[in-house]
Formats: sequence, structure tokens, C-alpha cells
Amino acid sequence: MYVQHLEPVADSLGLSALIATLPLLTVLVLLGAVRMKAHRAGLIGLAVAVLVAWLAYGMPLGQTASSAAQGALFGLFPILWIVVNALWVYRMTVRTRHFDILRRSFGRLSDDPRIQALVVAFCFGALLEALAGFGAPVAISAVMLVALGFDPVRAAVVALVANTAPVAFGAMGTPVVTLAQVTGLPLDTVATVVGRQTPLLALVVPLLLVFLVDGRRGLRETWVPALACGSAFAVAQFAASNFVSAQLADIGAALAGAGALMAVPHARRPAAEPVRAAVLTGVRSEDLDQHDPRPEVLRAYAPYALIIAVFSLAQIPAVKDFLAKATRTFDWPFLNVADPSGDPVGGNVFSLPLVSTGGTLVLLAGVGTAAIIGVHARVAVREWVATVHELRFAILTVTSVLALAYVMNLSGQAATIGHYVAAAGAGLAFLSPVLGWFGVAVTGSDTSANALFGSLQVTAAQQSGLSPELLAAANSSGGVLGKMISPQNLTIACAAVGLAGKEGDLLRKVLPWSLGLLLVMCLIVVGQSTAALGWMLP
Repeated sequence: MYVQHLEPVADSLGLSALIATLPLLTVLVLLGAVRMKAHRAGLIGLAVAVLVAWLAYGMPLGQTASSAAQGALFGLFPILWIVVNALWVYRMTVRTRHFDILRRSFGRLSDDPRIQALVVAFCFGALLEALAGFGAPVAISAVMLVALGFDPVRAAVVALVANTAPVAFGAMGTPVVTLAQVTGLPLDTVATVVGRQTPLLALVVPLLLVFLVDGRRGLRETWVPALACGSAFAVAQFAASNFVSAQLADIGAALAGAGALMAVPHARRPAAEPVRAAVLTGVRSEDLDQHDPRPEVLRAYAPYALIIAVFSLAQIPAVKDFLAKATRTFDWPFLNVADPSGDPVGGNVFSLPLVSTGGTLVLLAGVGTAAIIGVHARVAVREWVATVHELRFAILTVTSVLALAYVMNLSGQAATIGHYVAAAGAGLAFLSPVLGWFGVAVTGSDTSANALFGSLQVTAAQQSGLSPELLAAANSSGGVLGKMISPQNLTIACAAVGLAGKEGDLLRKVLPWSLGLLLVMCLIVVGQSTAALGWMLP
């Protein structure tokens, strides 16, 4: 048995913490300063984590390798299993041109560009985040806005800022699922607390979007539909994450937000020509005036309706229990780790939810999608393989980062850092969202940031007397605000709208909003750690 040590380097907590941060510092420097590709930085960071675990912490090399293998497998299944199948569904709709029909349908909902930004970037972007995440919402939303006539820079900024409130529950709840996995906290508990933080962002973001599109005039003239959209989104996200399912939180929120937006009479009124002239400085796609038969429009919406139906059925207790029977739980080979108290850690046991996981459910919905929109089985398989090929570097990045996180957690490196950070005491509540924000800003993924810092947050909370659930949730909630400034997302946005090489310009436009919203989240978490807002927590 390997027993974790908190002070393996010269019996000094400070020196041990310094050595334990080397894997994270390596990744941050390689990504931020050297600007190395994320998958290469992740692999090098993993190598450093293995060396620290083996040489500094004395973890047997076999157990270190086994820890990395477990993290890599968790990265592949269930995380990437969800992403691959969700993007596969999207690729099939693009191939059959049903995605173009969907885009034109959105364009007809309103000719007001401020409302279009809310429909496309906030509501539909949230639905895409719920189904896929990992940059897909930014790329697709930005392209759709440019096709509607938005200036490329404005389209990219709107898409990036909109991709905040839904991120914590994106990709079928993958970030919170990962957070629960690496911290050992119950998923329902983590999702409940996150669901009492991020909905507050949803109240603000739609108002910010109409301001970004049309300045003070946009805020003055469209604050009612923006507030209605954000309020409905917030209520639905809170209700789903607390009482239904973390996997369905963003789906329900996106649909509720869109429904509320379209229910406001002001949202359907034609926009004044000065507004359109001031905002729509880009070239409007000529196919927006094309008429689409009603059956084809219904087929364009069918994939998303099918996914919602499949996930809703999977939440029925009898069905949920039936699907759970396929879950396989076993002792992870070559791994026998105890915490500093001598108790076995949860990582010694691994669960494999073969059918009940979100990726398998999306796969089932994808099969139905192929039949509905007319994709031949051979073509569908070819598109799935092409999706894997397209994501090959993302697959390598996620698996390496998860492997790094598991090595740090199981060797005790994260615990050492957590004990050292706990010295911040009450100030830890303010710093907790900042750590998540920093992690997402570097890795581009709330899932990866939760894997890296989730266990650290819990350890620090336990040492400082704060709620582990609160700080773990704060890591994810603060992290969503780092998404818009991550190099990966900036690159995706620029590439989508034809602004390659302009990432720096885009960063300067979104950074103030990222920092401003982060401050709001820090104050929320501080309030929730005291009597002021403590009543918000379960």
C-alpha cells in the first residue's frame, strides 16, 4: 500500500507544495508563454507529474503509471464519449443541410439583431453547450451570427461572452460529473450548489449581450426581452440541477430561455432600420430568404428534440435503474493507495457506466437522428470516424490532462497544495472562483480545470473550516468565466469568422467582461460562505 505524504520534501509543507505545483506550472508556462499546442503541453505536464510523484513523493512507478492510466480512461469514457457522439450528431445535420435550415429558421424568428444574438448565441449556444461543449457552441454560434449579417468581430465577441452561464453543466453535465469524481463528493450535492451560483450569471449575461450588440440603446430598448430570457434560463437551470438532473440542466434552461424570449411581444417586432444599419455591418447570407418546407424544418429540429426525449426517459426511476445494471465496478489494477490518515482512497475502485452514461444516450439519439434526417448507415459510420479524427488532438489533450490530474490527486500532490493554500483562511472563499477561472483560462475546459483543482479545493476547504461542497462548486462556477479568454476558445472563434491571427484583439475586447463577471462570482461565493448568503445553500 502507498500512503500519501503531505510533507515529503524536507518535512516542509511550503517546499513540498512548491514541488507539487511543478506539473501545473509546466502546463501553464508551455501554454501561456511558450504557446505550445495544448496536447503537447498536457503530455509534458503529465511527465512532470509522474516524475514528482515517483521521485519526490515516493509513489511506486507502477502505481503512478496505473493512476495515469485511470485518469486517461476517465478522459476517454465518459468525457470524450459524450463529446464525440454529440459532435457526430451535428456533423450529420451539416451533411444533410438540415443545419442550414435550422439557421434560417432562427433568422426568421426576429429581424432585430439584438434579439437574434439572444436566440443564437445565448439560447441555441446553451443548447449546443449542453450537447457538446468544448468549443463547439462558440464556433457554430459565431458562424450563424455572421451569416445573419453581424460584423465578424462583434459576432465572435457575442459568441464568447454568451458561452458562460451554461458551461458548468455543458456536455451533458461533464464538468460537474468530473468534479464529483475527483473530489469524492456526491454528484447531486455538487450539482445542487453549482445550480445556486451560475443561474445568477444567467440574469446578467443576456443584458450584457444586447449592450455588446447595440450599446446603451440596445440595453434601453431590449432590456425587457433580455431579462425575461435570462430569468427563465436561470429558473430552469436552478430547478433542473437541484431537482431533476445535472445532465438536463442546460437543455431545459436553453429551451425555457428561448420560450420566454419569444413570448415577449417586443421581441417579435421588426427592428428600426437605424438599428439594423448600425449593427449589421457584415454581409447577410443570401440563402436566408430561401423558403424551407415545414416537414424539413421539423426534421432540422428533430435531433435536438430526440436527445431531450432520450435523456428525459433515462431519468425515469425504473428506466434509470435498468440502465444502471450495466454499470461495472471493479478494483483498479496495480493501485493500492491510502490517504495520510491510512484510509483507502476512492480511486482504488473504478466504475464504468456503460449504458447510463450521457455518451451512450447521445449515441442512441444519433442513431435515431440518422434515420429521421435520411443518413445511410454507412455514411453515418463514416461521419463518426471523421468526428474522431477531427477531435484527435482534443482527445490527446483531455486524456493527458485527466491523467495528470489523477497522478497529482492519488500521489498526494493536490492534497499538499490544498493544505498550503488553506492558510488563506476566510480569504479562500474569494480566491476559490479565481483558481477555477485561472484553470479554464489556461486549459480552455471547465472539465479539465475541475480535474486539476477540484480535489485541491476540497482539501483546502477541510483545512480552513469552509464547506467543501461550496469551494468545489466555486471552482466550476468561477471557471466558466475563464472560458471566453482561453487561447483555445479565442482561436476557435477567430477561425470560425475568418479572423485568424486576431486572437489578441479579441482578448482585449472580452477580458474586461471576464474579470468583471469573475468579481461578481467571487462576491457571491464569499456571501454564501457567511450568514449573508448562506441561506442559499442546501
